[in-house]
Amino acid sequence: MRLQREKCLLLMVDFQAGLLPVIDGGAQAITEASWLAGIAQLLEVPIWLTEQNPAKLGGTAPQLLDQLGEHRVWQKVHFSVMEEPEFRSALAVTGKTQIVLCGTEAHICVMQTGLGLLEAGYELYWLTEAAASRRQREAQLARERACANGAVAVSADMVAYEWLHRCDTETFKQAHRQFLKPRSARPVTFN
Repeated sequence: MRLQREKCLLLMVDFQAGLLPVIDGGAQAITEASWLAGIAQLLEVPIWLTEQNPAKLGGTAPQLLDQLGEHRVWQKVHFSVMEEPEFRSALAVTGKTQIVLCGTEAHICVMQTGLGLLEAGYELYWLTEAAASRRQREAQLARERACANGAVAVSADMVAYEWLHRCDTETFKQAHRQFLKPRSARPVTFN
């Protein structure tokens, strides 16, 4: 079961300015999500973001938005964006079957969205180092629960290299110069 970029969509849940200051590992989650978004943009993998009640929690954090090119934002009131009929319909129309999921809070909106995606028949890939909660243990429990129900825990590197698929293309060389090589000097921790 490998990721294929033609089948993928990167879904970032509620990386919101009003929420991030209280998230354990929130800065790292933004860094990892931004890095993978750069690869996604290079490979033309769609990037969708959600915002939970942005009037209260603010919009998507500027430090993430500043790194994104083309993307789509969905506002929601349900914890699972899959409960929003417009989102659900639009996702079905894309024909994408593999969803790479990350965001905050992992044990609430990310997990409920993930379970909704699994219930709807999507392949779900839980981006471990970019799914965070106020308390690290809750992020771990959310990943465990999602994986027990069919999700696959992945790292950003796993996703990037599966999307790239081979090392002898101009796209790989560009990704290596722009994203992969600079990343090799940066440590990564997992929740």
